[in-house]
Amino acid sequence: MTDQPRRRLVLASQSPARLGLLRQAGFDPEVVVSGVDEDAITAPTPAELALALAEAKASVVAARPEVQGALVIGCDSVLDLDGQALGKPADAEEATARWKAMRGRAGTLQTGHCVWDTARGRYASATASTVVRFGEPTDEEIAEYVGSGEPLQVAGAFTLDGRSAPFIDGIDGDHGNVIGISLPLIRRLLAELGVGITELWAPPAEG
Repeated sequence: MTDQPRRRLVLASQSPARLGLLRQAGFDPEVVVSGVDEDAITAPTPAELALALAEAKASVVAARPEVQGALVIGCDSVLDLDGQALGKPADAEEATARWKAMRGRAGTLQTGHCVWDTARGRYASATASTVVRFGEPTDEEIAEYVGSGEPLQVAGAFTLDGRSAPFIDGIDGDHGNVIGISLPLIRRLLAELGVGITELWAPPAEG
């Protein structure tokens, strides 16, 4: 440990799953939502789209005066199914159609990550990819799941840490990446910027 003051860490996302993963890993980030118009951003491939969205979110927040000096993390996820980028479904009908198309198949969850060091005016970014193998829920199970409202809130209309978990047979890759943030990739991006990830850990609770 060093005697230097701990850097501020800002999460440029309103995702409770990302915030939860960071807190579980020992961080205590502030949350500043970017307000980026995601529909206005395009890219040739799902992986490039996820990265472009993450970079946009991190850049917008990093430019704000109130976060100067902080490290800003931006993330965004899309599901790559047959080369098509699937974000949050627009409505229940679309979510139902998605699940009927995904069941029994595999897709790749692409999550773009961007870390901005506002103190030095530098950033590092990359995309993490995890293969998701979907089970075969029945039409009735899909209807019940869509009726819960959960798939309308998440990229790809599913999540590993929610009601759809029983409908996912397995993954190949980073579990956290599917939930919303790859902590190993964040560590590597911070290292590119000359920041050790343990420098950002919150102090242990006294007790």
